[in-house]
Amino acid sequence: MEKKKSLELKGLEKIRRDYAYLIKIFQEMLRSLGETELAHIIAYEKDGHEKKPKHVADEKLAQALGISFELLNLVEENAATQFRRQAETQLGLESTRGSWAETFSLWKKAGIKAEEIAELLPTINVMPVLTAHPTEAKRLTVLDIHRELYVLLAKNENPIWSDSERDAIEQEIKSVLERWWRTGEIYLEKPRLEDERSNVMHYFVNVFPKVLPLTDQRLLDAWKHAGFSSSLLEQPEQYPSLQFGSWVGGDRDGHPFVTPEFTASTLLMHRRAALKILKRELEALAQKLSFSKFLSEVPKGFLSEIQSQAKVLGINGQKALERNPSEPLRQFLNVLLVRMENTMEGHFDSEGLVYFRRATDLATELKKLRKVLLDLKAHYIAKQYLFPVERLLNCIGFHLAKLDIRQNSAYHEIAMSQVLAASGFEDNNYEDWDEEKRLSFLNLELKSNRPFLVTGTQCGPEADNVLGYFREVKKHTELYGTDGIGSVIVSMTRSLSDLLVVFLFLREVGLQNAHLPVVPLLETIDDLIAGPNILEAFLNHPMMKEQREQKADFVQEVMLGYSDSNKDGGILTSRWNIYKAEENLTKVGNTYGVRLRFFHGRGGTISRGGGKIHRFLESMPPGAMSGDIKMTVQGETIANQFANRLNASYNLEMFLSGTARQTKRTLDERKDKKLYAAMDRLVVLARSQYRQLLDDPRFIEFYSYATPIDVLEQSKIGSRPARRTGQRSLSDLRSIPWVFSWNQSRFNLTGWFGTGTALGAFKENYPDDFEYLKKVTQEWPLLKYSLIQIETNLLNSNTEIMRVFADMVPNPSTKNDLLKLIMEDYNTCLNQIEILMGASVEERRISRLENNKLRNESLQLLHEMQVRLLKKWRKIRESDPDESEKLLLTLLLLVNVLSGGLKGTG
Repeated sequence: MEKKKSLELKGLEKIRRDYAYLIKIFQEMLRSLGETELAHIIAYEKDGHEKKPKHVADEKLAQALGISFELLNLVEENAATQFRRQAETQLGLESTRGSWAETFSLWKKAGIKAEEIAELLPTINVMPVLTAHPTEAKRLTVLDIHRELYVLLAKNENPIWSDSERDAIEQEIKSVLERWWRTGEIYLEKPRLEDERSNVMHYFVNVFPKVLPLTDQRLLDAWKHAGFSSSLLEQPEQYPSLQFGSWVGGDRDGHPFVTPEFTASTLLMHRRAALKILKRELEALAQKLSFSKFLSEVPKGFLSEIQSQAKVLGINGQKALERNPSEPLRQFLNVLLVRMENTMEGHFDSEGLVYFRRATDLATELKKLRKVLLDLKAHYIAKQYLFPVERLLNCIGFHLAKLDIRQNSAYHEIAMSQVLAASGFEDNNYEDWDEEKRLSFLNLELKSNRPFLVTGTQCGPEADNVLGYFREVKKHTELYGTDGIGSVIVSMTRSLSDLLVVFLFLREVGLQNAHLPVVPLLETIDDLIAGPNILEAFLNHPMMKEQREQKADFVQEVMLGYSDSNKDGGILTSRWNIYKAEENLTKVGNTYGVRLRFFHGRGGTISRGGGKIHRFLESMPPGAMSGDIKMTVQGETIANQFANRLNASYNLEMFLSGTARQTKRTLDERKDKKLYAAMDRLVVLARSQYRQLLDDPRFIEFYSYATPIDVLEQSKIGSRPARRTGQRSLSDLRSIPWVFSWNQSRFNLTGWFGTGTALGAFKENYPDDFEYLKKVTQEWPLLKYSLIQIETNLLNSNTEIMRVFADMVPNPSTKNDLLKLIMEDYNTCLNQIEILMGASVEERRISRLENNKLRNESLQLLHEMQVRLLKKWRKIRESDPDESEKLLLTLLLLVNVLSGGLKGTG
């Protein structure tokens, strides 16, 4: 422990040293452009509180500080990677928390045999799902510059360079910084859906295929380190399954720009990219397998199969043979490449001999090649060159990433009303029917196979859109199968009818037999509580009984919403109700013999479920993990987790290993009734306090003035509107700008409010139970993880800045009353968490406090500028449109800069 602490302190020193180095270069670059005063302000060592010189433009100062923050973030990311390397070298692989090596070590100590672990691994199936929620405030061009700088920083650490070579690296860093300075940070035009799609495609195409081998190697290294037999982990089928999902082009909840045509083009883009990647891999493999038939006894059956496949392919097949006449393995791959080209160009035949119908057909051919290599005892060749291709094929198939289709239940209700009206139903106000009437109608209709509408009938915007994108899904699946389609997710699922109505839309376009997964998304606290009953009714329905009987490996997906449950009840209430929902939903699944796949709708910030993946997984209830899991990765979190390969490999390892570890934990039927009763009482107190603030009739006034929500609604950081319907109400406001606005004004109350008063009242009224919670905090991952996260939000808050923002609330009584409520909860929360954790913040949170210390002075300067400009903008935005627009652009720049300094948005 002491050695790890020493390494951590060295890591902090490295951060300071590397940051000072980059700031020095940045200052030199600014001076070369004549920006001497700016260079002085961004100095690493500041002399007291810096004041902005009057003749330095706000925009320039904001941009300079923004780049400084991003350099610090980059340095911290690199230091974390180096810390893990050093710790593993000095303390062993298992020293990395959450890693495969630690997991295997724990299992070995528990007496779990290697054979049992080997049986578990292939049952693990994880899927990160990339989304384009508007939380990425940085331009794509700037993200590319960040990647370049990271590579240069890592390159500079190599001790082999001469002084002149190191000078050259420094000059390159300076040039990249100048490009960044001249590029600008914010979106002056709102990004198009195409831009967001290009961003996630970068990761699917350029990052994940290269990271997958690194991730597999981490598993293999840990396996060897544990002393397990290598024969148990040699074939691709013995490894966990890693696949990817996307919402970009499929998530249309409140997003009017995701048209049916955009969905169709996205599915096709995914497919073409996957085929192109695989073709490139097959070509590279063919270059490696230059086995001469004169030196290797290739089986005759394999040789004759090459000939027969080539014959079917005609002249192109003959050319494939002639290209490498005495190298049968290359000939075999040449033939596969002809079939791959036919697949890409749409040259199909009815028997599926000249192309590949599905990715499984190519997998079968590669397995034949593997058998030949193993028969020839070319085990190292198979492992080094063929294995990565087979693993990649398993990962991306011919579809690259599975596209989820998401829409809101209320939107479906309107669409159904329009369908009924267009088809001649007199009683067609479906959205006004009660649940009993809906179910009676749906149950009757679902017994029939006929559609409502004659082809070409127009119904109304909502119905035409819903049926339009399902028709595009139908066209795609008819040609290429359903591999590229993820789930049909119903946001705000509140009843059984919300799920069943989807089957009528599927029937309407001819998808009733495609068995696309229809998935409830439980978002509010009440929905999480009702979820188990909804799931039971759904699994019991004749439609689902039929699907379960037809599919031996049937899995029911359930999506859990972290954002709206937090917005609804506060962070502690949200976490506890999600925890209990997982338990209760799992019991329903077990009752019906159905495996559940939980889809965790996490955001980037703690308020929306963000945080370290392995800690998050550890905090789930025992027995609630089937080994099959999906998880959203949103906005700026995508770059934070996957922008560089080592970091990407680390995060994927945490996801895979954490899932495996949690899957091994069995359901404990002996509930700690005392603990559950205590948590239930605590959460009632927390939710009551939280709702006291939000339900105060003056709250909207306070929120509107004490946060820059009005600026965020004008921001250009995502293609999606900030509000679902455009109404100015708390319920209509999306969870992301809700969290983002509180973070910008340094309240961060979405990540802690309600908890402090609840803990204080709980300690006073139930002192024995409070002492019990104090004991449990050290043992129970959920409570420990939640308290640490809440404390992190408290430490990232700033009471001085909170007061400055609150001073903009015009009504003194509104400001004083609500600010008092907030401040009391804040102070109580910090104190109570220290008591529960058993040590002071200064003892426990050294890295976090250092992280904040390096940013505080610059953040203070920016907030002063933000408040000054925000007051001016609000005063003139109606009377002086031209000046207002200029101020808005500066305020948007500040939003971006502050999000970089605070390391998060919404």
